[in-house]
Amino acid sequence: MIHSLKSHWSGLLLRGWSVLGLGLGVAVLAVACHAWLPWGNSTPTNPAVTLTNLVDPAQAWDFTPQPDRFSPQALLDLRFLNEAVAGQSGFIRRSDNGQDFVTGAGQPIRFWAVNTEIWKSNPSAMAEHARFLAKRGVNMVRWHGQIPSPSSKDDLNAINLTARDQLWRLVAAMKQEGIYTTLSPYFAAALPLQPEWPVPRDSDTMMGLLFFDPVVQAAYKDWWRALLEPVNPYTGLALKDDPAVALLQLQNEDSLLFWTLERLKGRDLDLLLARYWDWLMTKYGSLDRILVAWQQSSIEGDNPSQGRLRLAHIWELTQSPPVDGAHRSRLPLGQNSKDTGRAQRLADQTEFLTTTMMDFHRAMVEFLRQEIGVKALINANNWKTADTTRLNDAERYGYSPGDVMAVNRYYGGLHTGQYSGWAIVAGDRFTDPSVLFQPNQLPTNLKQVSGYPMVITESSWVPPLSYQSEGPFLVSLFQSLTGVDGFYWFQLNQPQWRSPDSANGYLPSLGKWIADTPELLGNFPAAALIYRQGYVQTGTPVVEEHRPLEALWQRQAPLISEESSFDPNRDQQLPKGQSLTQTGVHPLAFLVGPVQVSYGRDRTQSKVMDLSPYLNPRRKTLTSITGEITWDYGQGLCLLNSPKAQGATGFLQARGAIKLRDLTITAGNPYATVMVVAMDGQPLPQSEKILVQVGTTARPTGWQQKPVEWTDEQGNRQKGYEVVSYGAPPWQVANTDMLLELNHAAIQRAQVLDMNGMVQADIPLQRHGQVVSLRLPPKAMYVLLSSR
Repeated sequence: MIHSLKSHWSGLLLRGWSVLGLGLGVAVLAVACHAWLPWGNSTPTNPAVTLTNLVDPAQAWDFTPQPDRFSPQALLDLRFLNEAVAGQSGFIRRSDNGQDFVTGAGQPIRFWAVNTEIWKSNPSAMAEHARFLAKRGVNMVRWHGQIPSPSSKDDLNAINLTARDQLWRLVAAMKQEGIYTTLSPYFAAALPLQPEWPVPRDSDTMMGLLFFDPVVQAAYKDWWRALLEPVNPYTGLALKDDPAVALLQLQNEDSLLFWTLERLKGRDLDLLLARYWDWLMTKYGSLDRILVAWQQSSIEGDNPSQGRLRLAHIWELTQSPPVDGAHRSRLPLGQNSKDTGRAQRLADQTEFLTTTMMDFHRAMVEFLRQEIGVKALINANNWKTADTTRLNDAERYGYSPGDVMAVNRYYGGLHTGQYSGWAIVAGDRFTDPSVLFQPNQLPTNLKQVSGYPMVITESSWVPPLSYQSEGPFLVSLFQSLTGVDGFYWFQLNQPQWRSPDSANGYLPSLGKWIADTPELLGNFPAAALIYRQGYVQTGTPVVEEHRPLEALWQRQAPLISEESSFDPNRDQQLPKGQSLTQTGVHPLAFLVGPVQVSYGRDRTQSKVMDLSPYLNPRRKTLTSITGEITWDYGQGLCLLNSPKAQGATGFLQARGAIKLRDLTITAGNPYATVMVVAMDGQPLPQSEKILVQVGTTARPTGWQQKPVEWTDEQGNRQKGYEVVSYGAPPWQVANTDMLLELNHAAIQRAQVLDMNGMVQADIPLQRHGQVVSLRLPPKAMYVLLSSR
């Protein structure tokens, strides 16, 4: 479940480009001016829109598209955005400043990406899937597999040969459609343990062991060798030599700075504690010096005479430091010296856990590069920590031996029920918040590490959310604005569209982790085109934070922190009594422009842009530093106003006529998304080929829900819905009710396209001087405007 507690942000808005002194971070936190955000500990709702998530069957259409046969007559096909063959000019690499991706030929490239399970299918399905994705703007897929052998008869070092063959076929199929592949071969949390394995010894999971256990690390190297070195019979290239393989992820979602550290038990924990002892002795030189530095601070189970010092519970690392490590010399006379000792002990633990992970990442990058000869880019990890504010910078610093930073971040509401981690069944309860009312929760709100590309390797607007068409629109805009280099939707498992069906094939239910649906996948084309073609400007950084390493170890609050990410399967509620840290820069700075951080740097060089021209908390509005994006989070409306792409998402009807640079939108839909995008790279008034794409809401046929209130496990009162019926195929898509007026002297024709980009019919246009107007068809998502 997501955290029910949201941080109250308060502090000092820094004016202009300020040079931050050593003490300013503390001063900022000490000034409690007012809460930055209009919401607190509960999910914000707008009473006027609480029922717009329902789809009226009398005002909806059956989503039953014909299979795409990829006719050359299709007028909407984005295959041209991809290379003829993925990797045709060489391996994907980093730009000269390290911040972005370029092709082998040095051309900038961004990734509109998906997680797909089609690799479990047959070769013809993979080829069909690849062509289907390329047509809709996708140029990267992620193979999120599990390479250790699942057989109880195999030893730990063996791999899953079937999975490898499926991966080989996937890479070959995607390559032919200009789609790159990301490899994610190891997920400790989901690894089925085998009784014959020597690990784990006394724990009930493999979580954490890879960072320090030599037995696991030896097997891990064998897995990579067996995966990367043999020749792929379907391409004639080993994966290590194939430039269609763009990115390797060392692992998925594991960290010593997460709550799962507490699951290490017995001999597994002893192994880590022995390493901790050696690390401390290297740092301090003797036990006496350790104890002096710690002021005799002790933890139950310490046994110094036997070379054993325990780790504090991870909860302690989420708390305010007992003493600000950067200002110990300023302690008032008489302050308990044990506070300083405890602070140092916790700082040492944070440094040890971080550098243990970092050492592993460094060693594995060296192994892959030097022993195997890998040329693809490498990402160390994509997870989070027990406390986003106090520990995330340490986590990201631990990734720095790799080439790419990554994170998994979803958007969703509360969802409770017996199978809520993976399925939707009758009786489940859920909240249905649009992110347009809570912009601090947008997954792309990331503090990017300077000099590294940043990708989000798993994300979605997670069902049973109904407000989904906003997702591709917002991701496209804010990735473009902030320079995030790739977003992987989670997940697809059909060659083309997925109908509402069982989550696992037999349980009467609706699948939860699905993105091959009308309002997500259906809204890809315009969003992918905008993002990949650079139709929205990237802004200049609005925050450049510099953090000395000691600040990470002491877990001092940064200038700005991301919100805790959403993962309903493994998130834990904040332990009772956990503090809510306030930081000094408005959290919506992420939506104004790029926010960057550098580690091991002098904090006095940090810079914060004057945000006051862009943020108006009283009116609940924000504007990007480029001026192309505006967001009214009081009314739930985000607008795009760039030369080559314009549009809106949210609760359109309530606004009335929405006037943009060259476009006016008048919607009868309470909630919808519309994008108007040039397909020829020209400003809209000069473009000869313009895509109009509209999304509304969709539910399975027969979906029923009722309003309900309940008290969650943490004692918070929740208001939402109960699933009465999860429905059946096909999807019901709410009709479009929208009038568009476009400033364009030459548009002569409007053609309704089906879901495969094929012409269905012409629709009439009205002209008033330089303005052409059209009423969008109620039962279609795509219209093509042309000048001939």
